[in-house]
Amino acid sequence: MAVQKKSGTKSGKDREKVVLAYSGGLDTSVAIHWLRERYDLDVIAVAINVGQPPSADDIIARALRNGASAAEFVDVKKEFVEEYIWTALKANALYQNIYPLSTSIARPLIAKELVDAAHRHGAKYIAHGCTAKGNDQVRFDVGIVSMDPEIKIIAPMREWVMTREEEIEYARKNNIEIIVKKESPYSRDENLWGASCECGVIEDAWQEPPADAWVHTVDPADAPDEPEYAEIEFKKGIPVAVNGKKLSGVKLIEELHKIAGRNGVGRIDHVEDRLIGIKSRETYECPAAVVLIAAHRALEGMTLTKDVIEYKRGPEQKFAEIVYNGLWFGGLREPINAFVDSTQEYVTGVVRVKLFKGGFSVVGRKSPYSLYDTGLSTYAKGDSFDHTSAVGFIYCWGLPDRTAARAHKK
Repeated sequence: MAVQKKSGTKSGKDREKVVLAYSGGLDTSVAIHWLRERYDLDVIAVAINVGQPPSADDIIARALRNGASAAEFVDVKKEFVEEYIWTALKANALYQNIYPLSTSIARPLIAKELVDAAHRHGAKYIAHGCTAKGNDQVRFDVGIVSMDPEIKIIAPMREWVMTREEEIEYARKNNIEIIVKKESPYSRDENLWGASCECGVIEDAWQEPPADAWVHTVDPADAPDEPEYAEIEFKKGIPVAVNGKKLSGVKLIEELHKIAGRNGVGRIDHVEDRLIGIKSRETYECPAAVVLIAAHRALEGMTLTKDVIEYKRGPEQKFAEIVYNGLWFGGLREPINAFVDSTQEYVTGVVRVKLFKGGFSVVGRKSPYSLYDTGLSTYAKGDSFDHTSAVGFIYCWGLPDRTAARAHKK
């Protein structure tokens, strides 16, 4: 974790402090002044980098100019990959078997960094920009109090009820420096594991998402006319190389993001069930995530026994629900992860994936721990299976049903 710190105006001697989850956007820029004015607090602006697109300017310097008493930029991309994304990958985590948890999996790390910042600065409050209808407010609020129940949470977006136009006017009246871009009809969230997009025409579940809803993947119709292959190497369930090149976790995801994205792979159109019971139509772009999960699952199919694979599906689904529902710091997630980790000892090998015009499939796999025995599976020359064993096996296997059928016939 790399933390860049800058100090602004001196804090009031008797003023308490609030750590603000700060993005540099309109909402959080206005929130600095709003928190000082409404709550009489010194604001510590903390920007946490989990792989979102960089800002056009120095948002930390702008936070200080807008009245923050201190500001920090915390780069946690490496930790995000190694302790959160890989944990989700080993569990093949897909919420409702579709969504790779790209937004959800970042929230517990962001919450942890906010609590750490509050402890560093002696702040009694943490503020975030989540709305009252979404899942993120739960993930932040529950995550924060799970780590420090004494911290109080302020959510300006649940209190001020200002429109975008009203926020801009508030900024003008209070000399708040903002960068107002052309208003997008969509709400986006992005990090290394993927991007989410909602609102606008996407809220009409019958309408096809328009072209401008997608920013990380080419239109499958415009993707190359020849398929592209990618070979992904895993070691104990964790990807370590692409096409024979060893890469750090961050670089590996970025490389697969580019490969899959240019082939139109990774688009998801999903009507999901939010935690609070609202059905929400979301689109996601998770090029690297969908490919890695499919490749990892294929390698497990070669290296894990049938009973482990079948049993693991239950904990995988539960893990995805825990992450989506904001219970990362609860009592069940770590035992599930301990089980999942125990299954990954021999999930080592290489998986070859074919990508073509929005689709992809696993077309090859190999492992030094493969349970696939050609001699047992083949029908050609070299068959090593003892065919004489079949009759006795089938007799024993079917004995319970044979016994029940006789009893029921009576």
